[in-house]
Amino acid sequence: MERQTVGVIGLGLMGASLCKALGAAGHRILGKDTDPHVQGYALLTRTVEAELTEENLPECGFLFLATYPGAAVEALRNAAPLLPRETIVCDLCGVKRAVCGPCFELAEQYGFTFIGGHPMAGKQFSGIKYAAEDLYRQASMLLVPREKEDLFKLSRLSDLLREAGFRTVTVTTAEKHDEMIAFTSQLAHVVSNAYIKSPMATEHKSFAAGSYRDLTRVASLNETMWTELFLDNADNLGRELDGIIEALSAYRDALKAGDAETLKALLKEGRERKEEIDARWKELP
Repeated sequence: MERQTVGVIGLGLMGASLCKALGAAGHRILGKDTDPHVQGYALLTRTVEAELTEENLPECGFLFLATYPGAAVEALRNAAPLLPRETIVCDLCGVKRAVCGPCFELAEQYGFTFIGGHPMAGKQFSGIKYAAEDLYRQASMLLVPREKEDLFKLSRLSDLLREAGFRTVTVTTAEKHDEMIAFTSQLAHVVSNAYIKSPMATEHKSFAAGSYRDLTRVASLNETMWTELFLDNADNLGRELDGIIEALSAYRDALKAGDAETLKALLKEGRERKEEIDARWKELP
């Protein structure tokens, strides 16, 4: 793809990593963060070439919203009157219904293109100092276009994202995205965050190995961001929590009853389910 001017609003881990990746691919990167210290750091480290302003915003062929969901909608509301019809806007938020609905309306009103996005990549740490040029390498990007979106626009965005390192681009709906993310991401964060609250966690040294590290990795989360994400997807996450509470209750009840047969059956069921899912994925190209 020819050199593009790319604007990024929000220079935390996700936004700054995208700046680094697309900058390394030869594109002109303009960035904006509400924190002046982050803005200064981004300029000092050449994460961005220049600050994104009202004056140069119309020069952007692409604009990425790398903020919390509510802030992303507000940022686009402010930017919308300045965007040319040719501009393609994409967010990087972890929920899609709360973002895509109002942003599709703004795109319709002002004539530019908005496509929802969610990169399947990240770290347990947040902030620009953890940003990395290779964060998105070999990752998957989920895209949520409007119904009957211009396929040329979708293709152009996909091409740019692949230059940032994404291996695959998957198109889905906002509803399906939020339903799946409640299980694959949000539930895992809740379970990890709750698990570490055991009194035994303060005494685990010399008793912990890989299973402890795996289960606690995402307990170190940004509570402000995840609170917003959870509430924006409360229906789907609540349903997943109901399901895991019911499943855990069955294990607890078998233990209380000293019921070895039921406990063994529950464990066998989980093992076989894991093996079945793994085998199914191996069969896919």
